[in-house]
Amino acid sequence: MFFASDNAGPVHPEVLTALSRANVGYAMPYGADDAMTRVRTQLREIFEAPNAMVHLVSTGTAANSLALACMCQPYETVFCSAVAHIHEDECSAPEFYSGGAKLTIVPCAVDKMTPDDLRASIAAEGTRGVHGPQRGAVSITQVCEKGSVHSLEELKALIAVAKEFDLPVHLDGARFANAVATLGCSAAEMSWKLGVDAVSFGGTKNGLMSVEAVIFFDPQKTWEFELRRKRGAHLFSKTRYLAAQMEAYLTDGLWLSSAQRANNNMARLSNGLRQIDGVSFLSEPDANMVFAMMPRAVHKRLHEGGAVYYLMQGELEGDDPSEPLLCRLVCDWSISDAQIDQFIGLATG
Repeated sequence: MFFASDNAGPVHPEVLTALSRANVGYAMPYGADDAMTRVRTQLREIFEAPNAMVHLVSTGTAANSLALACMCQPYETVFCSAVAHIHEDECSAPEFYSGGAKLTIVPCAVDKMTPDDLRASIAAEGTRGVHGPQRGAVSITQVCEKGSVHSLEELKALIAVAKEFDLPVHLDGARFANAVATLGCSAAEMSWKLGVDAVSFGGTKNGLMSVEAVIFFDPQKTWEFELRRKRGAHLFSKTRYLAAQMEAYLTDGLWLSSAQRANNNMARLSNGLRQIDGVSFLSEPDANMVFAMMPRAVHKRLHEGGAVYYLMQGELEGDDPSEPLLCRLVCDWSISDAQIDQFIGLATG
């Protein structure tokens, strides 16, 4: 019963098979292999963007940070939500890779910025002339950090605000596939057709070993990204092993079917938890992640039964068994119905 993170799940068997095939013989290094050429074609077709720039890196932090570095000067600021991954979980890597660009935090009720709050934050910056940071990129996360998914209309409204100020838009898509599965839209409809300029297209959370794609819809950013990736020590010599993973991920829609399975797993889990007294959700679990308040007694039963997940607020040990404690639960593609049902059974008591 492992619900701590979709980062902790196994690699999909089809990806392992692809890696084994890639390990035969020789291939040109640094992205000049045939698999990388095929991956570029696949992603351009999936995003309906024949001129898009496609590069691979091994981590989401590298994808976000290198992409933003190409979109933001050192004297500018990136606008993001108060719970954005680039703010809370990347150890100032965006600031480091951009050479010092700061982050301006946009308030959010749970995990979604509103157009009004974004507009107010942008309007408040870039007003001090040479003495303050200039307005830079806007970064939006999809799926959001607490499990919500922006609708296409919500994304469109946020992007419209960025474009009012002529700012580029980055989409942190660590769970991009989960969001597409939730919305039933195309990759293009959730990106450049709305005005997104660059996407961090995640794979590691959805069955890959360790690879993410960075997609720029402006091919003029290609050389700058190449240089920043090399300078930042994220250019793999044996790129074929990254490309082999991504190629398997994209073939026959594995990226989408794996995400749909993870979402379905969360639906099964959350529907079971809704039936338990004292359980509530911070926001509706739109994809494969939920933040839930559960009584301490429920947490104790789960931990004693072998469940693994993160407590985000409060202590397991305490005098009040009814005190609600906040936890995060995440489903990946590989969790079985039996494990989910066992978790719900323990929580029910």
